[in-house]
Order: sequence, then structure tokens, then C-alpha cells
Amino acid sequence: MTLGDGLRVAREASGKSMFELSAATRVHPRYLTALEQNDFSTLPSRVFTTGYVRAYAAALGVDEQLAVERFKRECPDPSMPLQAPVGVAFEDVRRYSPRLIAAGLALVVAVVGWNVFQRVSLMRKPHPSAITAVPESWTLGVVPGQEGFVRLSAPEPAPPDQTVPALYVTPGLEAQLTGLQSDAAMRQAAAASEPPVQKAFNPRGAIYGASATASQVVLQARKAASLVVRMGDGRVLFARQLVAGEAWRAPPGVSATIDTSEPTAFDVYLNGEHGGALQAALTPLSQLNARAQALARQTAASVAVRAAAVAAATEPASGALEPTVTPG
Repeated sequence: MTLGDGLRVAREASGKSMFELSAATRVHPRYLTALEQNDFSTLPSRVFTTGYVRAYAAALGVDEQLAVERFKRECPDPSMPLQAPVGVAFEDVRRYSPRLIAAGLALVVAVVGWNVFQRVSLMRKPHPSAITAVPESWTLGVVPGQEGFVRLSAPEPAPPDQTVPALYVTPGLEAQLTGLQSDAAMRQAAAASEPPVQKAFNPRGAIYGASATASQVVLQARKAASLVVRMGDGRVLFARQLVAGEAWRAPPGVSATIDTSEPTAFDVYLNGEHGGALQAALTPLSQLNARAQALARQTAASVAVRAAAVAAATEPASGALEPTVTPG
């Protein structure tokens, strides 16, 4: 079956008329009839004919590329002359194959011989040196044959930092003599009076809500969880699915309720320090702000007490070092 016979059979099987296919392909019915009759002489140039074949095959549901290849095989282009096949004849390969094999074997033998020569040259016994011939029966400080040239000097003294012990200061002696506490004692007392430092807030993602200077309460997600903040009148102030590391800064002076399905998924930071996790699914925001303000007042009071203690300790004790003057 030729290309034209196949197109005609496909048209009859589709049930479409020649005019319907002409309207679908925008090709004159005369050219479509010529394709079915294999009358390539009435068709236009080869470029247009190839396009007609492709469009007709697409309208009939036939493989376009296969139809074009069939057309090129049945109607070859006379303007392109035939060319001789490109390649090496089998006789030439058979004639030159012994030489190629011999050259390859010679190259392999040369490489193997060079490697064997290198290994043999490295396996030679080392020559004894002049140092190994020196006998072991020579006295300390003198080498046979070189008397007067090699001598051992006297041992050097140890460095000063290894022989001088560190200065020892009796604890409390300075305070007894001067009535003042030492710097180390004052630092120890101040450190003992300071509250323990909690884990500080570490941003590890996006931060939403109020600015850092206006907020005292920060909620940071340990893992992915939802956070909804509702106002007293039911309006939603903030609602988002936070991933691990993201945080929300609470605005001060706002009456709202924090709603989350998993309270332990959020850490509470008050004034930049860790204050534990959320305790309940519904938490009033005013409660967290009140805790932050109370901690801020407590910290300010402890700082003031420490400053007063340090100022009192730095003043000299009355009459401790003042000389006594006797009149007349």
C-alpha cells in the first residue's frame, strides 16, 4: 500500500468528506485528491507538498512524521544527487589490522618493561654509610678520630618561671589590715547576689509582631505549630503556622488571648530571657506582660542594691588608717 492508498483508507474510515478535510487543513481539495492518487506532478513545490502531507495526516489522526518519511521515500528529491557511502572499507581494515595489533603489543611490552626496570632499580641494597661504621665503644663527649672537636657543654640552668613559686596571698588578710574587701571578694559577693542568668532569646527564623524595643514578651516555636492571637472583641490579631525557630513579639498593653493546639511547642521569653513553655492552650497575653514587668522591676531593684553595696564597700573604714595626733 502506497502513501496515497493509506491516506484514502484513513479518510474513508474517519467518515469525513474531502471538503471537510480541506477546510480543516486549509489545503485545496485538488491537492488532497492528488496525494491520494499519488499524482505528485500536479502538486506545488516540495516544501509545500511536505506541509500538505503533514497537515493531511494530522487531520486524519495518522502519524505525521511517519507520513512525511513515507512521502520522501516514495518521491525522492531529484535536485539532491546521490553520494557515495562514507566509511572505511572492510578490506582496508583487514589489511591494516596486523600492523595496528603489532604496534599495540609493542607499546604494552615497552610499558611493562619500564615498570619492571623501575622496580628492580629500587630493590638494590643500600650502601653502608660512614656513620654506621663508627664503633660503639667511644667515651662520652669524644668521638674516635675527632678528639677535641665534639664535646658536651655543662647543663644550662632552668628557666626562672619554673623555679620561682607563685606569690601566695593569705585570704582575708588585706581586708583585716585595711578594713576593705579585695576586688575578688567584692566580685564574688556581687556574683552571689545576682540572679542566675537564663537562656537568652536567639532568633533562628522570621520574627513577626511588634518591634524589639516595644515588646517584652516573645513566643518562639520549637517545632512547626499554629499560633492564633485573638482580641477581646473576637478579632484576630495574629494567625500563622510557625516553623521551628520563627517567633512572634507581643505588643504591650493589648488585651488578647493566645490560642494554640500544642502549648509545649512554644517557648516564652520575658525581657529577652527564657521563661519556660506555654502552660495552657489558652493563655491571656496580659498575664505574660505582667510577668515580664515584674521581672523587670525585680532586676532593677537587685541592680540598685548591688550598686549600693559596692559603693559602701569602696569607702574607707572610719578610723582604720587615720593617724592619731596628740596635742602639745
